[in-house]
Amino acid sequence: MAEKIDGRSIAAQLDEKTKAQVDEMVAAGMHRPGLTVILVGDDGASQVYVRRKIKACEKVGITSTEHRLPADTSQEDLLTLIDQLNNDPQVHGILCQVPLPEHIDTRLVLRSIAPEKDVDGFHPVNVGRLSTGTGGIVPCTPLGVMILLQSVVDDFVGKDAVVIGKSNIVGKPVANLLLDAECTVSVTHIYTKNLPEIARKADIIVAAAGAPELVKGDWVKPGAVIIDVGITRIMGEDGKEKLVGDVAFDECQHAKAITPVPGGVGPMTIACLLANTVQAAKALQSEASKADHYADAPSRSMFTEAAPGN
Repeated sequence: MAEKIDGRSIAAQLDEKTKAQVDEMVAAGMHRPGLTVILVGDDGASQVYVRRKIKACEKVGITSTEHRLPADTSQEDLLTLIDQLNNDPQVHGILCQVPLPEHIDTRLVLRSIAPEKDVDGFHPVNVGRLSTGTGGIVPCTPLGVMILLQSVVDDFVGKDAVVIGKSNIVGKPVANLLLDAECTVSVTHIYTKNLPEIARKADIIVAAAGAPELVKGDWVKPGAVIIDVGITRIMGEDGKEKLVGDVAFDECQHAKAITPVPGGVGPMTIACLLANTVQAAKALQSEASKADHYADAPSRSMFTEAAPGN
């Protein structure tokens, strides 16, 4: 029976560390870390996500502010708001919830957020720093994946890792983090040939394809570690809806360890957002210039610092 990697428990441990850092900052006379969330329109799922993020901020002592804008907000007005937040010293993290209305250029909006306040890690500067190993802010879900792996993998050096999915949000940054940990990494996608054979060689599988129960039991060798990033709502045999990941969970119990869906990667994403916000606040409030200290903002090394037991 595979060990179930409890994302909720590990996220709670990370939140405790984040709260302790916030308390230390306030005690040292620094500004309390501040996260601002922008929500444009009335997308139901986005509203739920924003509420969860604000509630999580309150739990660890981060000041949270929210800007709810109507769906017909112009792109110019949204960019003006972001510019104001970029220049507000009380704001250390800016998150613009996606999807945005169709008339707004999402890429342009995400690029307009100051890299040192881009706690989602989506700005091209942060993407470039991640890929070149020069600091920057790591996207929340990939960072969470690495912390979960750290909880069950003692030594990454030389491990064969397969990433299923090549998205800019999860697949590519996870691959970079695994490479930095000295794994041998294969990145696969919809056009990859012989995917089951490639997966069978893996010591670590990160499934982030958005394809429900794609990874079958016979794709996984005994003793592998599986991180399931996918989450899809499907109709079960009993006629009721259920959430499943990209991995056929019950078929993969010969693995060493596996994340459940839900309760695996999901809780880590918000916990890492909070951790990113605190680290950004520290860098922004440093006595030296932003330029000197931005490279020391949340980085790929964070997953070892945040892992349980460290």
